Amino acid sequence: MAKKKMGLEDLGGFVFSTDDDFDPGQNGEEEVRSLKPEEQQLEAHYSSKGRAGKKVTVVKGFIGPDEELNTLGKDLKKKCGVGGSVKEGEIIIQGDVRDKVMTYLKELGFKVKRIGG
Repeated sequence: MAKKKMGLEDLGGFVFSTDDDFDPGQNGEEEVRSLKPEEQQLEAHYSSKGRAGKKVTVVKGFIGPDEELNTLGKDLKKKCGVGGSVKEGEIIIQGDVRDKVMTYLKELGFKVKRIGG
């Protein structure tokens, strides 16, 4: 009869570490700290690259939890009256609505920089 190979789950959650600063209470997850809007520098990009010629406004540089990023993206879409999405830390808004996006973000207290054309 062949022996069953032992896996990590067979150790009962026991983890070995050679890191002197290892904290077993963290579970490898770092809490993302949210910065105040005044402390953040966002970038408003205009792009059509890789989108079959469709024009979009991309907001980059947000630092904070994904929930806050999703909420900000939802508010921007509603304010501009267009669709969009939040992917990989970026807010993508359909159309060239950089002026509206920048105005709204400045009202919220963010520092916004216009990038590109």
